[in-house]
Amino acid sequence: MWLWFSKLGSPKWFYEWSGKWLPWLVIPMALLLVVGIIWALLFVPPDYQQGDTIRIMYIHVPFASISLAFFPLMAVAGTITLVWRMKLADMVAKVAAPLGAWFTALALMSGSIWGSDIWGTWWIWDGRLTSMLLQFFLLVGVISLRSALEDSEAAAKACAVLSIVGCINVFVIKYSVDWWNTLHQPASAFSLSDEAPNPPEVWVPLVIMIIAIYLFFAVSLILSTRNEILERERRTQWVQDLVEAQQKYNYD
Repeated sequence: MWLWFSKLGSPKWFYEWSGKWLPWLVIPMALLLVVGIIWALLFVPPDYQQGDTIRIMYIHVPFASISLAFFPLMAVAGTITLVWRMKLADMVAKVAAPLGAWFTALALMSGSIWGSDIWGTWWIWDGRLTSMLLQFFLLVGVISLRSALEDSEAAAKACAVLSIVGCINVFVIKYSVDWWNTLHQPASAFSLSDEAPNPPEVWVPLVIMIIAIYLFFAVSLILSTRNEILERERRTQWVQDLVEAQQKYNYD
């Protein structure tokens, strides 16, 4: 068990393994994105209240959903870094923070566009919106903290602790619409009935887009981690051999 765990934490093993799996993630991601976007734009009927504005949901909901995964991911990676001192875990935690900030920013921006039409305002200090904005600032704080500390080990530990603490806000985001009387609507219920408020022709493309964005997240995280591995391991023999092989391939 320990040998398997050690292998999983090897940057070299991860780089080789992820290179084999990337095509199997990129291809379905691209297909699902195309299908989901075309379906949402052309075949989803206008909402009886929101009209065509409802189509923003197919961008906003996937980004808002995946943005909640970053702090738990960083907390798990940070805990592994603190307990077992695995380099790969810290690499994942490091690259996840800027990705999380981008995904959270996209969720906030798409939500503001949606809210400007259905609420009549671009922003309101609603429980869900405010806690999501706090998450964005926390992610920026993690990025800034790592950049501010010159000692890489101290930076890894400090960012791990902050990531664990940041998970508290994820619960606030998740349950804010239940705890407070907010303007943001609660989660919608889906049904297989065509007479339901959210029939399959509405929620099926949403599920497709959510899966596509999750795959996009996985691909982005893997690519960023691979770049971080090459940067940190650039003095190792296996990376130098990899660079030489690539240079020889380009020359031939």
